[in-house]
Amino acid sequence: MPARRLLYLTCSAIAAFALMSSSFAGEMVALNSPLPPASAESLQQPASAQTDIKPQLAADTSLTQSDLWQRIRSGFALPDMDNRAVRHYERWYANKPEYVARMTERARRYLYYITGEVEKRGMPTEIALLPMIESAFNPNAISTSSASGMWQFIPSTGKHFGLEQNWWHDERRDVISATNGALDYLQKLHDEFGDWELALAAYNWGEKAVERALKRNRRYHRPADYRHLHMPRETRHYVPKLIAVRNIIENPQKFGLALQAIPNRPYFAAVIPPYCMDVKVAAQLADISMDEFMALNPAHSRPVILQDDSTPILLPVNKIETFMTNVEIYDQPLVSWQPYKPRRGERLSRIAARFNISVKKLREANGLPSYIHRSNGQKLLVPDANPDDMKNEFEAFNTHLPPTLDDRHAIVHVVRRGETLGGIAHHYHIRLSRLIRNNHHRTLIRPGQRLLITGARHSSRSHRRVHVVRRGETLSSIARRYHISLTRLKRRNGGSADIRAGQKLNLAGI
Repeated sequence: MPARRLLYLTCSAIAAFALMSSSFAGEMVALNSPLPPASAESLQQPASAQTDIKPQLAADTSLTQSDLWQRIRSGFALPDMDNRAVRHYERWYANKPEYVARMTERARRYLYYITGEVEKRGMPTEIALLPMIESAFNPNAISTSSASGMWQFIPSTGKHFGLEQNWWHDERRDVISATNGALDYLQKLHDEFGDWELALAAYNWGEKAVERALKRNRRYHRPADYRHLHMPRETRHYVPKLIAVRNIIENPQKFGLALQAIPNRPYFAAVIPPYCMDVKVAAQLADISMDEFMALNPAHSRPVILQDDSTPILLPVNKIETFMTNVEIYDQPLVSWQPYKPRRGERLSRIAARFNISVKKLREANGLPSYIHRSNGQKLLVPDANPDDMKNEFEAFNTHLPPTLDDRHAIVHVVRRGETLGGIAHHYHIRLSRLIRNNHHRTLIRPGQRLLITGARHSSRSHRRVHVVRRGETLSSIARRYHISLTRLKRRNGGSADIRAGQKLNLAGI
């Protein structure tokens, strides 16, 4: 076997591989709830990405500049804030030492890199702590608004910052790309508003919203600063929450907490693999667990890592040489998957049996939800019948869009003000547990959120989908709600645009 060449990158060079957009038109949306319980506990992650982190509280004594916490403390620069909100969040974290321990244990992998990037931009080092209130340093965190990653990018904002989101990977979860995108955006906001408190408010609420609030205050001759703006409760509590975290990190003993020391040195470095390879093979070659590999490389959504000269994989610093040596001498197949194009309508159970894999594994490999039972003809990843052939071409399929297989009875329900999950499940005659399962196990909803409804009961005589018109609805709003053509909706219901509350509209076949 010819020698396999790899490129090894030091941490100081890793940032060059983050593909950032020059456009900053996006608006950052963070977690919905202003309270720490919601911003942490409402986050969901795939079961395969969860790690069993056992909290360990260590005495915080004799810290020097060799400890990363001390380095971070020396760069604190945000103004003090002493109000009820700050004290509330201080008490909340102080009363949950196990939660703080788990959060800081996750942070040890990423905090050195983030701190370095914050310092390069001349930012207050409190900014390095922002993932604590965004995601609790969970790179697989998903909010109810579909924000993802440590820095909680929504899909549209991620695209504005060049964070690629396709069938293979989601750079909103990438440690390097997402960090650089978030810090670039924060720097841009600070340059625009000239104030870190306003920049953080805009990061959470949106820059246009902050601009409007500032104009309103100026119009009424009120102070135009963060503490006097009329804001949503989440944004009003956003900076106090960060200040509370800062205060705890600055003096944990005051709050009865202890921080486990984090060495002031790189945790990870980067390697560019020369070939496509299985994720599990990459972890095996680095002699690390799958949990550790996925914690450092959470952007990968599939069991195969594509060969891409611009995207490195991250490994613990002390495992780089191990990985490089093992790749050179490894004489087994690097890839055990292949692309397969099924017939439209082919049952997943038949595909799974053909390739000697369980339906569950087939779904996991291809990101298919549990309600999908047949293929729509899109290519799938299946076990490779000829694993000795390492020239599989994966880039040619499913590069841009996630697989969306057909369910002709699926309905998209747009949540209205005052609705509950239980009420929606009752309306569509489906179990609440099924509704939650089909929507990524999310239990919190908000007006405007879209829910996927599957398994709703239909008449035994026909499979008609019917919408009962509510007060205030228009034909256009109903068409938008179900993602269908207004023209076809009108034609299906007599051609008239006039509707009334209580009227039943036929949605079948459109």
